[in-house]
Amino acid sequence: MPILIHAIRTSLEEAPSAAIAKAVKLLGVSEREVVSACISKTSLDARKREKPHFVHTVSISLEGGEASAAARVPGNRAIWTEDKPLEIPRGARPLDHRPVVVGFGPAGMFAGLLLARNGYRPLILERGAAMEERVEAVERFWREGILNERTNVQFGEGGAGTFSDGKLTTRIGDPKCGWVLRELAAFGAPQEILQKAKPHIGTDRLRQVVRNIRKEIIALGGEVRFGTCLTDLRISSGRLAAAVTSDGEIPTEQLILAAGHSARDTFEMLHRHGFALAPKPFSVGVRVEHLQSQIDRGLYGDLAGHPVLPPGEYQLSKRVDGRGVYTFCMCPGGMVVPSASEQGRVVTNGMSCYARDGKNANSALVVGVAPEDYGTHPLDGVAFQRRLEEAAYLAAEGDYRAPAQDVGHFLQGKPGLTVGRVEPTYARGISPCDFTQILPDFVTGLLREGLVDFDRKLRGFAAEDALLTGVETRTSSPVRILRGEDYQSLTVKGVYPCAEGAGYAGGIMSAAVDGLRTALAIMAVYQPLD
Repeated sequence: MPILIHAIRTSLEEAPSAAIAKAVKLLGVSEREVVSACISKTSLDARKREKPHFVHTVSISLEGGEASAAARVPGNRAIWTEDKPLEIPRGARPLDHRPVVVGFGPAGMFAGLLLARNGYRPLILERGAAMEERVEAVERFWREGILNERTNVQFGEGGAGTFSDGKLTTRIGDPKCGWVLRELAAFGAPQEILQKAKPHIGTDRLRQVVRNIRKEIIALGGEVRFGTCLTDLRISSGRLAAAVTSDGEIPTEQLILAAGHSARDTFEMLHRHGFALAPKPFSVGVRVEHLQSQIDRGLYGDLAGHPVLPPGEYQLSKRVDGRGVYTFCMCPGGMVVPSASEQGRVVTNGMSCYARDGKNANSALVVGVAPEDYGTHPLDGVAFQRRLEEAAYLAAEGDYRAPAQDVGHFLQGKPGLTVGRVEPTYARGISPCDFTQILPDFVTGLLREGLVDFDRKLRGFAAEDALLTGVETRTSSPVRILRGEDYQSLTVKGVYPCAEGAGYAGGIMSAAVDGLRTALAIMAVYQPLD
């Protein structure tokens, strides 16, 4: 039961051990009383460019008297905490068949892992391929423009997050976040994710972590079937009776639906069955690409390039008349990647490896859209995304090239593209365009306002040779599959809409936690099979 001491500052020149020494001094105890001490979280405060510094939370365990020692620290900077393991409920109702999990992204992986560890022997269905085959299919698409609609950046082992930066930041305060981080570290993620305030794994390291989780699930009696797509559900008297797949029917009464935000055919199937669905807000826009060195200089000033400073990252936002324009999924030292999952449509995303050592930085630069912008039918958001993706494909003259403009042309309202210092990283190549002919006027208008405003906050953000590549449409699911407090669909009992695709999460961490919550809801009612 350690004491957490917050807001311990160190300079760029001080070693991490200095933070521990400062925390022990603040606690007012001798070194002899300290059983263990470590840095539990570290962030970089670069708000003052001339004097950036690190801010730490230090965890200290004493031989005794921890609660009273924490209470003596002024300013509520010390908190005595109690480590609590993940509580596992035990239901009494027997299962007729093993539970099925649809989708092997973060939610499906962690739901499957928890179920497998507790004797439920889950069957996990993933429409895409296993990691090795998936990487090969994605790289072939990037190289040759041959798209596999089942296995791509959106679908396959690990979900869409596999081809990203592997960011583990989240705004949810659930203690299960700590459980997820510890498990990721145990399966091969860098140990520093347990300490950094903005942890990331990187797409290169995340791939092995995902494989390791899959192997653990199988070793514990679970099963993962790749290349198996959920095509229908058999429903009897308002309850699930079976999952119908591309490989046949699977009897089951408990199905976790963690299909991801791009499972458009699944949304359509649920709508045919009368599931309670609702359109939800999401965001659309472009990827903006800068030199990483320019971002570093904008954030760190003359200290840019200091060996202890990480590649600079940013998060910028502005609201205009109730609508937001903001940056999302920033990838330091990364690349813009072709991310289509349907023929004849162009989609962009960002990706970076663990080292984040690429020449360019990129992020999504997007504007919020809501049902009043695209329609109130549950699937109108999907139709809206498709229209933009098709327009992007046609504007770039096919072959999955992406439409692009430099910021200079875009801010002047002129079509065209001049490539300057920022060399495009989009693997399929880019074509000059006019984004006003692809995106709605209110989106391009707010993108311009955002660029100008963000340049005031981060000098160089609206540099003329910064590059815009589009379109960015898969920021989150356009559909919410309505569920109750028991995590089951409001329409069909036994179906558990889960995580990002169902509209209840955004990003790796919140999706993984929602997967855990959903698995726990099943475990609270039903007995293990073992």
